Amino acid sequence: MFLLLTNTFTFFLYVTDKRKAVKGKRCISEKTLLIFTILCGGIGALLGMYFANHKTRNRKFKFVVVIGLIITFIPVIHIAHGLTLSKIIRYVEIEFRSENWPPELDGYRIAFMSDMHAITEENMRKVATELNDRDLDLLLLGGDFLMENNHYQGTVREIAQISTTDGIFGVEGNHDDYKKVFKAKKEYGIKPLDNSGRCIREGFYLAGVQDMYNRNPNIKEAIANAHTNDFVLLLSHSPDLSMLQSTDGIDLILSGHTHAGQITFFGYPFYLLYGSLPITDYGTRFAYGFACSADDVPVFITSGIGTFSHVPRIFTRPEVVIFTMYSE
Repeated sequence: MFLLLTNTFTFFLYVTDKRKAVKGKRCISEKTLLIFTILCGGIGALLGMYFANHKTRNRKFKFVVVIGLIITFIPVIHIAHGLTLSKIIRYVEIEFRSENWPPELDGYRIAFMSDMHAITEENMRKVATELNDRDLDLLLLGGDFLMENNHYQGTVREIAQISTTDGIFGVEGNHDDYKKVFKAKKEYGIKPLDNSGRCIREGFYLAGVQDMYNRNPNIKEAIANAHTNDFVLLLSHSPDLSMLQSTDGIDLILSGHTHAGQITFFGYPFYLLYGSLPITDYGTRFAYGFACSADDVPVFITSGIGTFSHVPRIFTRPEVVIFTMYSE
């Protein structure tokens, strides 16, 4: 609406100025025309110039119109992306190789999704259908459901329809009432990880911790029962925990929480620079993708699959990440 109003107003400024010039009346100042051209009125200015044949030979106005068009198209592109691609869930396939991964488990497939929030039951059902065609061995959930009106129950119910060889496991997020979410998960056969872990296959140990904003995560306690030579995968909703506690003995950490910035500038999460909200105290370090813990352990941060309340995603596609594991 803002872009429509500013460009319409700018168009009529140029048309009006032309008519006044033809009639010999006092014209609108060039300064006013230039200001509205730059302030997201580039399209209106361009149409006004050529529709009224006004200022078309003035180099200064041509230059400013180009600047105005650029300034106008930047939000237009972001709005268009937010209304289209940013709503479409993508499935990201990643090959992860490690010296500690058991060679006999090469090709093992682990799906990871986090920050379900306000995802609709219909969309979650579509995700379940898609993942059931992808031959998963394990599904991991990074936390954050929508608690209002018990929305989380429908989300958990649809997630439980996803078929895996070794089950579905999950941790809590900072927006979760963990007692309610864990109860719902257990009812549908999803296993909560609560500063705890378990051996999934020989040589592969899975652990998960409580959320650092809600309770008292303890990585040491979560991995206490892992064997020395196990490949240890840790689930932690917030990636910040990997900077605050020792991650020695862990081979891979999966996290969410940051939403990759949710609303970004062509994908760059400017608001994460402030390290607040509370999102992360480490700026863009944990915005998206692979990073490292304080102990140099790889941490993968997903953009998440849902949206927080009614805040749109812009240049941050929702996603499910699927890791195919191999021995180095």
